[in-house]
Amino acid sequence: QVQLVESGGGLVQAGGSLRLSCAASERTFSSYAMGWFRQAPGKEREFVAVIRWSSGSTYYADSVKCRFTISKDNAKNTVYLQMNSLKPEDTAVYYCATRRGRYYNPPSSPRDYDYWGQGTQVTVSS
Repeated sequence: QVQLVESGGGLVQAGGSLRLSCAASERTFSSYAMGWFRQAPGKEREFVAVIRWSSGSTYYADSVKCRFTISKDNAKNTVYLQMNSLKPEDTAVYYCATRRGRYYNPPSSPRDYDYWGQGTQVTVSS
């Protein structure tokens, strides 16, 4: 079973930046893509971005496009989320998740993913 560990969360002022990391216990052939989600208090878990391990192709939610960048380091089995121009509405617990199956349309539902990390808190103050 793949274990995912997020890190890099914290408190930042609006307009600032943070970089989240998600380290996988193993980069198995069964892991096809990695995604980031977030969940604010009282809200549903929301898709942020996804990246394919093999090609590096990415897909973003409209709310973070041009501000956030997802990237990967295959050698370290690690995926990153660089978050710039942060807004108070970006405040949430951020989760990474892995998907085993291939896809044509980018998977943007939590149900599309197989394993999850424990989450890391990101708080953006105004």
